Amino acid sequence: MTTSPEPRFARIAAMIGDPTRARMLAALMGGQYLAAGELAAAAGVSAQTASTHITKLLDSELVELRIQGRHRYLRLADAEIAHALEALSLVAERGAASSKWEQGAYKPLKAARTCYSHLAGELGVALFDGLLARGTLVARDGQFVLSDAGREALQQLGVALPSAATKRYAYACLDWSERRDHLAGGLAVALLDHAVAQGWLRRTPGSRALTLTPPGASALAPWVGVASARL
Repeated sequence: MTTSPEPRFARIAAMIGDPTRARMLAALMGGQYLAAGELAAAAGVSAQTASTHITKLLDSELVELRIQGRHRYLRLADAEIAHALEALSLVAERGAASSKWEQGAYKPLKAARTCYSHLAGELGVALFDGLLARGTLVARDGQFVLSDAGREALQQLGVALPSAATKRYAYACLDWSERRDHLAGGLAVALLDHAVAQGWLRRTPGSRALTLTPPGASALAPWVGVASARL
């Protein structure tokens, strides 16, 4: 008979392991708020069933709630939960054939997608490579900071840079499809927000996929490792 306490992650694993809740959490990986009805549709269940599962996700602190009028909106509680889900995706897909990423709905996700609130996929990895190669980002204490020249260049582009004192300002996040790092943290969020606001990237309704527009391809070309990005 064991006397060891139950691992604390067991309860969270049970929450994530339910297929309905897993589909809801996957829908929230884009980092945006979704209405309860949208989560019900994503999970393929009735509004009543969805409400029961949403309550469990709230009780487990996996999601947060925002009420606006008569509507309820949900999003992942924080980036750490998104990273945990991304890590589980890495494990779940490790035996998948590489050809899978060239088929159906997987292909646009591989090209460019959101990982919570930052850019992932081929384009995300290429941008991270490019920022490092240009010296825009430099490593420091296990994370990354902007060089003086990099800060000036991004400010000239109009990027609303977060404070350098921001917790987890810039760090590497292992990419689900590419098995290489893309950029995460406050700086990565600012870069994605700017790209979307400028029309360089366009969000796909109901999906984490992002579409790179022709103006975006031109604007981002100097910043990415072009050999690894499909511009």
